Amino acid sequence: MASIYSSSISSISAKLTLTPPSNRHPRFCCSLGVAEPQAAISTEPLLLNAVRGKEVERPPVWLMRQAGRYMKSYQIICEKYPSFRERSENVDLVVEISLQPWKVFRPDGVILFSDILTPLSGMNIPFDIVKGKGPVIFDPVQTAADVEKVREFTPEESVPYVGEALTILRKEVNNEAAVLGFVGAPFTLASYVVEGGSSKHFSKIKRLAFSQPKVLHSLLQKFATSMAKYIQYQADKGAQAVQIFDSWATELSPVDFEEFSLPYLKLIVETVKRTHPNLPLILYASGSGGLIERLPLTGVDVVSLDWTVDIAEGRRRLGTDVAVQGNVDPGVLFGSKEFITERIKDTVRKAGKGKHILNLGHGIVVGTPEENVAHFFEVAKGLRY
Repeated sequence: MASIYSSSISSISAKLTLTPPSNRHPRFCCSLGVAEPQAAISTEPLLLNAVRGKEVERPPVWLMRQAGRYMKSYQIICEKYPSFRERSENVDLVVEISLQPWKVFRPDGVILFSDILTPLSGMNIPFDIVKGKGPVIFDPVQTAADVEKVREFTPEESVPYVGEALTILRKEVNNEAAVLGFVGAPFTLASYVVEGGSSKHFSKIKRLAFSQPKVLHSLLQKFATSMAKYIQYQADKGAQAVQIFDSWATELSPVDFEEFSLPYLKLIVETVKRTHPNLPLILYASGSGGLIERLPLTGVDVVSLDWTVDIAEGRRRLGTDVAVQGNVDPGVLFGSKEFITERIKDTVRKAGKGKHILNLGHGIVVGTPEENVAHFFEVAKGLRY
């Protein structure tokens, strides 16, 4: 297996000129290859320093779905434990799966293996994740009476395994990388529980939004309060940054985003920042090109862009106060190693120096060659500003 991860990176001699964000004037040179170690090593993980705007030698890198079905080691676990909920709700399995990419690739972020729907059972919303079908909500929320039955989430009672796993991960990773937690955003969670699962047209959630907005707002309020608690809990148990996934908010028009998503994201951020002011919060919303200027209004520290946005343009539209994450097309990982290298270099060059986390624009796709993921990490970690 070791041969899978061999790389010719040391033979790459190309130099990459990086253009910094528009508010900076110097130019920097980024080279691929083995770099000399820094004279002084920060006690904080590279990812945290980058988010906070500190001087870093390269952009930190981690990948969404870096623990998952493309890895042979994960497939072996799936054969033994076919239920996704068992894999994601058992402390030992959560830790083992979360650490699989860490042990092989050494990313700068180690994200908890879980699911955004994990809190639902603790909110009196029965669900399952069915192989080949995805999430299934057994009793979709459709009326005010249904919303009344939804309980606010108490993570220490409902998902203690999440806290235990995060605590173990912090010890295992030992500050060599940042341990990342994550939650679902209120509108995205509401979309799942109203639609009854995944959806193509989001007709049920929109019917509720446009015909009974008070009912939806009541549900969104419960999710916002609950997810704020969940982020605080994850931080207390070891998460050093938390990503908020608002995957379906981009199904809303800008004016509807401002009513049904933005206020609840702001509420989460404001609540968390009161108790954890230094906790970096990352917001990811796929297909967010039409909403980019609105995303920093949430108060998050980092906005994660998908690959449909030119990252240089995204930087300009986001402004200088927020860091950016992304945004290589996951499909690039099906290309040649030379092609992957060039796309990494292009993304880093366009993102500019500092306040950038290198990532994909979405999660790693099933069937992605594992050796190509290894190449992505090796090239990325060889970059120097």
